[in-house]
Amino acid sequence: MILGPDDPGHPTRPVRGPVRDRRQTGVARGMAAALAVVILTLAVSWSVGSPLSSTDRVLRAVAAATVAALWLAAAIGHVAALRFESPADIDAAAGGSGDSPRVAMANAVLRNTLEQVVLAIPAYLSLAWVVEGSGALIPMLAALFSVGRTLFWASYARGAAARAFGFALTFYSSVAALVIVLVALVGRII
Repeated sequence: MILGPDDPGHPTRPVRGPVRDRRQTGVARGMAAALAVVILTLAVSWSVGSPLSSTDRVLRAVAAATVAALWLAAAIGHVAALRFESPADIDAAAGGSGDSPRVAMANAVLRNTLEQVVLAIPAYLSLAWVVEGSGALIPMLAALFSVGRTLFWASYARGAAARAFGFALTFYSSVAALVIVLVALVGRII
């Protein structure tokens, strides 16, 4: 296949630096703010926590995992309720027709919530099992998850910049937990 001058891989196409529009700038700001909140929350949680037994840490992780799973249940229930309320949507998925905008938006929130839950639950359990000082971190992670999901869900319709903080608060808190676990595991190996 021969590339034309408008194709990204064409050798004569000028290389341009990244150009951001307002939405991308808004998303970047929301994500940066969420990262700062996660780092600050983890630092405070780390400094105030008292050592707990492994059983108590795992129980906290199970409680945090339950919180995350309840968010998933709420998102599933929301999609189900919207489908039930609308004769056009009640059989839309099975009939091959498209969803209404309301159901499509609720499905997007559901899909993202599922992705976040799949990341959060192993992060909580791993943190509890591997990191002895994680007793205070785990409830804070569940709180960040809940605040993040609330903000993401409530602002979803207003666009990517509006929902970025909520998304990132949920995502970065789980990723931070996984990074802490990885560092602790590498520390044990070395």
